[in-house]
Formats: sequence, structure tokens, C-alpha cells
Amino acid sequence: MTITQKYINDISYKIIGCAIEVHKHLGPGLLESVYETCFIEELRNAGLSVKSQRYVPVNYKGKDLGGVLKLDLLVNDLIIVEEKAVDQIIPLYKAQLLSYLKLAGKPKGLLINFHCENITEQLVSLVTEEFAKLRKE
Repeated sequence: MTITQKYINDISYKIIGCAIEVHKHLGPGLLESVYETCFIEELRNAGLSVKSQRYVPVNYKGKDLGGVLKLDLLVNDLIIVEEKAVDQIIPLYKAQLLSYLKLAGKPKGLLINFHCENITEQLVSLVTEEFAKLRKE
């Protein structure tokens, strides 16, 4: 299978649909760990491959300095999902996700806040140069 922008975006839509489903059943106000457990279950039920709490190696000037960053979720080995249960998304969270994407060499990331009324209003989607290099279709 050829990885394209469309393929990655299709997976993103599935991920967002799963987040909406979890939020619909649980609502806002719970701990991030509760959302994560249910979200992983929902993602797997949707046929997606999910790895949780994965360490990202930090390569500095070509030298591996070890895994000091931890991703919340890696879906289909392509999309990093960072989950939050906070009052609002702050710029630091976006910067953090962008750094994770660059260090992990992944094309797309989603920042999802479960502590809100509407998931889609608290959702941030970021893409990298890796995404831009891919064919559209």
C-alpha cells in the first residue's frame, strides 16, 4: 500500500470519529487516563493499530540520546495523538506535538482535548514536511 495524504487524512477522520464517540459516552470532566483507556478501545474496534505511551528517541546532531519523550498514542504507525483533559489548549501543547512529530519523523499529529463541550472545537491537527512530500491521492 502506498501512503498518501488522502490515506493519512482518512485515518485522521476515523480517529476523530472515535474521539467523538468516547466523548459522547463519557462527557467532559474525567481524568486523561480514563479517556485514554476508552479511546484505545474505540480505536481498536475501528480496526486501527494503536500503541500507547511510546518513547521517542531524541537524536541530536546525529547522536541518539535515548528515549526521553513519551507520546500518548501512535496510530497505524503514522499519526501521533496527544490527549488532554484541560480547560483550554495552550500554545505549548501545539509546540510539544510539533516537536514530537519532527523527532519521530511522523507526517501528522492530532491534539484532542476531552475536557470540553465539543471535541471538534478543541481539536488541533498538525502536519509536517513529511506529509507535504507525500502524493495527494
